[in-house]
Amino acid sequence: MTRTRSQSARERVLGAAARASAGLPPRVQLALSGSPPVRLDGQQLDPGIQLLLAAAERTGAGALARRAAGEDPVDARENTRSEAITFSGRPTRVGAVRELRVDGGAGALGARHYVPAEPGAPHPLLVYLHGGGWTTGDLDTHDETCRLLCRHAGVHVVAVDYRLAPEHKFPAGLEDAAAALRWAQANAERLGADPTRVAIGGDSAGANLAAVASREAEQAPALQLLIYPPTDLTGGTRSRELFADGFFLTSDRRRWFDENYFGGTGADPADPRLSPLLAPDLAGLPPSIVVTGAFDPLRDEGEAYAAALRAAGVPVALRRAPGLVHGFVNMTAVNRAARDAVLGLAGMTRAALALRR
Repeated sequence: MTRTRSQSARERVLGAAARASAGLPPRVQLALSGSPPVRLDGQQLDPGIQLLLAAAERTGAGALARRAAGEDPVDARENTRSEAITFSGRPTRVGAVRELRVDGGAGALGARHYVPAEPGAPHPLLVYLHGGGWTTGDLDTHDETCRLLCRHAGVHVVAVDYRLAPEHKFPAGLEDAAAALRWAQANAERLGADPTRVAIGGDSAGANLAAVASREAEQAPALQLLIYPPTDLTGGTRSRELFADGFFLTSDRRRWFDENYFGGTGADPADPRLSPLLAPDLAGLPPSIVVTGAFDPLRDEGEAYAAALRAAGVPVALRRAPGLVHGFVNMTAVNRAARDAVLGLAGMTRAALALRR
């Protein structure tokens, strides 16, 4: 991982403590959280996640996560990078990691190519779009996510540093996602990947971009991997109400991200390029993997999108990660359930792309 600055002593201690907590028995994690088990909607929050959320509140990180109105996006990006460094572990080993440039909607974009080490080439290629509310996140914040997918799904991964809001509002990020997919389809063989099996995926805002880019693509990708995607920006769902605060992604934070992405553009949040669930026709989309978190405010709209895809005749594998919150793909070094969930979705990706051979 390319680190923008050195860690402070406090951050090193916090990171070491968080990683150590992942190996504690659940009853000890609950005791350290200082609260009884959190149960909502017939589900129980993972004890390790409960401890991480409690620790965030005690250290002030929870209040930081709730900041929204008036926050400087540059500061938010640095905070996101700092958090990624603090809670990262030893990077997962892959065959190779290379920096490269790919086509974007308005010029070349930075990207990172992860090459699988396993035999049996050519392997499929996955274009990956990071989360962060279209505002934060970069190649470094999701480095470990891409490494895990490369190693355990057996795929080349091209992670794309698409343009961020509010400097680049809708549809800039979407145009970059679509252009990067076209570039990957045209250049897969040069990268050593299978040109007939080019997939697209992402988490959170990146999953939103992946879903829309899949629908608008001239050449459909082989698969779309959508990890807790926002699919309907027009209103509320039960999960948005249940998990509005205290589960990492808050309602204030969501509104801030939305305002950054399309506020002031005149765009209608019901536009299917913003809310793919509202597209009039989803037929013909590629086979899809949709993953949600049980305690994620975006859970219900992600699962509604999976149902809509299935109703349109699209093969869909839906998995709800029990006990987990939004952003769990970035918690794999500090939470065992999060790591298991990512390894599980990597296995689903491997199996789905094997069927496309």
